[in-house]
Amino acid sequence: MTVAPVLESVLTCPRCGHAEAELMPTDACRFFYECGQCKTVLRPLPGDCCVFCSFGSVKCPPVQLQQGCPGRQA
Repeated sequence: MTVAPVLESVLTCPRCGHAEAELMPTDACRFFYECGQCKTVLRPLPGDCCVFCSFGSVKCPPVQLQQGCPGRQA
């Protein structure tokens, strides 16, 4: 039985602490995210594939399913 991935993650800005729920794409990585409060543009931390893996309450769907990042070349 395959468990469906969680598709909503709360992104928290490391600069101002603003948190906002966002829907995650299932077939792509999101490399940039602009904070709705301070307008800081978030980028993935080294070793992470997307902003959800770096700043989200839930990792992106491909990582949840242990499929790896669709935007990262091996």
